[in-house]
Amino acid sequence: MADPRPAAAPRGATAADAATRPGSNTWGSKLVRWLFIAVSLSFLAALLIAPVATVFATALAHGLEPYLASFADQDTLAAIRLTLMTAAVVVPVNTLFGLAAAWAIAKFEFRGKSVLITLIDLPLAISPVISGMVFVLLFGLHGWFGVWLEQHDISIIFALPGILLATMFVTFPYVARELIPLMQQLGNDEEEAAITLGAGGWMTFFRVTLPRIRWGLLYGVILSNARAMGEFGAVSVVSGHIRGVTITMPLHIEILYNEYNFVGAFAVASLLTLLAGLTLVVKNLVERARAAQGAPSEGA
Repeated sequence: MADPRPAAAPRGATAADAATRPGSNTWGSKLVRWLFIAVSLSFLAALLIAPVATVFATALAHGLEPYLASFADQDTLAAIRLTLMTAAVVVPVNTLFGLAAAWAIAKFEFRGKSVLITLIDLPLAISPVISGMVFVLLFGLHGWFGVWLEQHDISIIFALPGILLATMFVTFPYVARELIPLMQQLGNDEEEAAITLGAGGWMTFFRVTLPRIRWGLLYGVILSNARAMGEFGAVSVVSGHIRGVTITMPLHIEILYNEYNFVGAFAVASLLTLLAGLTLVVKNLVERARAAQGAPSEGA
């Protein structure tokens, strides 16, 4: 029996159709097209390329040796370690939360579902500085739990736990917001079929659900990691700016710049820029992999 579905258009059909549309080759359309391209490139050059070039030019202004010497400073090394440690703790926790929240929202109907979705979006809607202030009001010396924490010799604000909490708060929506629409689009048919055939909950998740959402999950993890390493506002409020102890890379850059140590400040900024660039490269590779495998319908 012949397949009733229409044949897929060749890959070059869209470009060919666009080239033959009425008015596509007129003088006015070409002018508008090149005008938009010029405006876009000028915008990127002014707001992205020029600042990034300035960071590296200033960091290397006195040569390679002072640039590398900046990373031998103990406070700089401590800031780098703290930033990487924060990301290493926060990203896995947010990944587990994102998976659980996306699974609950996409697979089940329950009372308070809309409230949960709103709460997930909350960190994206409020200022990171306000987020940090919330933790100060909760766990600070004069906060709701401050006296109890002091009596039990537990430090949260101006210590590592406060930095982890603040970073976790501002980054936890990314994995969930990436997975929720993906899991809703994929539906429940394959999971229900697996359970009908006798698969348990964990087997269904690892053998059916996870392979179908892996690219969306990785994409959310990349975004969460990028935000965790670059967070400034919330961490600045809860850190106390204790050098060598509670200073992350963004905060250390500010301190060095205020001390007129421009080479050191921009050297650390260049490292943070390289980490951001690496994140973008991985993100682009993930997007290409998703497109190559036909995500999100790869499990169909």
